[in-house]
Amino acid sequence: MTDKSENAYKTIGEVAEILRLNSKKKGVFSTHTIRFWEKQFKQVKPKLLNSNRRYYDQKTIDILKKIKFLLKDQGMTIKGVKKILDNPDINDTLNLDEISNNSIRTSNFKNKVLKISKIVKNLKDYK
Repeated sequence: MTDKSENAYKTIGEVAEILRLNSKKKGVFSTHTIRFWEKQFKQVKPKLLNSNRRYYDQKTIDILKKIKFLLKDQGMTIKGVKKILDNPDINDTLNLDEISNNSIRTSNFKNKVLKISKIVKNLKDYK
């Protein structure tokens, strides 16, 4: 990625790299997901310059980070994410750091379930 200042507009490819939207092709980041989210979420408004090339400011990138986290990491539906983004009371106080610190990631969830299962099995064997 180029060494742009944080306030500079980013291209759709740079945003896909920031969000780590991997494509099935190795070394290529997927931009179609961002275009889809533009259609689904009214909060995502890129600037269209130079023959309809998309450019994103930091505020829009932050919204895309929230969308990605809620959809991909938390497993929410598009409808659920829309409700959060449309509700200013929730959206304005929604901090990615707070959510990620208080959530159980999928990989950790499986480990926690396995540990609980072992504890339950040990308790049954203890009788």
